[in-house]
Amino acid sequence: LFAYLTLIERKVMGRMQLRYGPNRAGKFGLLQPIADLVKLVRKEAFAPSSAIEIPYILAPIVSTFTAIAAFSVIPFGPGWHIYHWQVNGEIANVPIALLLVFALGSIGIYGFIVGGWASESKYSLLGSMRTCAQLVSYEVSLALSVLGVVILGRSLSLVDIVHRQGVTLPFVVPQFVGLLVFFFAGIAETSRAPFDLPEAEAELVAGFHSEYSGLKLWRWVGGEYLGIILISSMITVLFFGGWLGAWLPPIVWFLIKVFAFICFFILLRASLPRLRFDQLMSLGWKAMLPLALANVVVTGAIVVALK
Repeated sequence: LFAYLTLIERKVMGRMQLRYGPNRAGKFGLLQPIADLVKLVRKEAFAPSSAIEIPYILAPIVSTFTAIAAFSVIPFGPGWHIYHWQVNGEIANVPIALLLVFALGSIGIYGFIVGGWASESKYSLLGSMRTCAQLVSYEVSLALSVLGVVILGRSLSLVDIVHRQGVTLPFVVPQFVGLLVFFFAGIAETSRAPFDLPEAEAELVAGFHSEYSGLKLWRWVGGEYLGIILISSMITVLFFGGWLGAWLPPIVWFLIKVFAFICFFILLRASLPRLRFDQLMSLGWKAMLPLALANVVVTGAIVVALK
């Protein structure tokens, strides 16, 4: 899904900008992700002579691993009975699934910071410093934005939260403010435009991964796209009822909702300019954080009043 998400993004952005996008490798460019992989495998894997070797190598692995591990608690459906086997809709249904996702995301931040520092490059170091400030700032708003959902769902289990919503009233209705904060904080967490300050090609060449190439660079790119899929999956589960829906199979409903939010990520990248760093920090601390706090207080007060 990550590999072909790169093709989807280039195709969608191409159509939005009145161009075709990849259309040479295979029919309609369908083999482009495979061609990109072959190119990256065969590309010279250079590294700065002064780089701190072990952290330099491990940093992208940590970030990619945490992004993949978070999918272990995402429920894709209610479960299926296939022949004599029961296939669960999630790898692990733990009662603190939501906390686990945030914990893994917090660990992944270290990969971005260490990767830029270990490269021994000024551009990479500046990118990692921006990453540290940006992700720490928006991590607070991201966590607070889901507290309203936790109050309404009465659980930290993602499966329980989906069951609480039902088909008729997903949490997007009472928690629309929480959705907005979660979505924009999620964009900042994945360093996507207009919050792509840590990468900022015009200013920092490529930011924290300027000194990476070949498969090491692929791990950074893979981590970014996996982050997009993860945030879209979390929005689907927390605010839009997960796999719940009429007529179509549950997994189809889940994928439709996730893909819709992925396309919205692409839309923002193709249409919005990058923010200045002071604007980014002001938005996080002066707008997102108070809004998330107000949403939690109002939700708690309404729930107590209704009791």
